Amino acid sequence: MTDITPRINGARMNDYIGRTVRLICKVTKVVGNTALVEATDGATIEVAMTPGTPTIEDYAEIVGTVVTDSKIKMMTCINMGQELDMTLANDLVELIHGPQKEIKEMFF
Repeated sequence: MTDITPRINGARMNDYIGRTVRLICKVTKVVGNTALVEATDGATIEVAMTPGTPTIEDYAEIVGTVVTDSKIKMMTCINMGQELDMTLANDLVELIHGPQKEIKEMFF
C-alpha cells in the first residue's frame, strides 16, 4: 500500500525523510517558491514549492516529500481556510501515531 500518506507534525519529520506525507500547518511567510509554515506542534518547516502547485494560504495541509527534518517538497496542498484549531489537529496527529493499546481501551 504505497499510496498511504500519513499525517505528521514537525517532531515526526525525521522519521519520514524520503517519504510522502501530509502536514497540517499555518503559513507564516511566502517568498518566491519557498514558504515557511508552522506545523501543528509549533515547529517551523520550510516548504519548497514547484511551479504549477497551488498557492498556500492561511491554514493548509501540505502533501509532499520530506527532504530533511525541517524541509518538505510540496506536491500539492489543500487550503483549509482562515481558522483552524492547531491544538486539535496536533492531537489528531499524536493519536494516529500513538500507542494502539490506548486507542483500543477508549472504545472497548
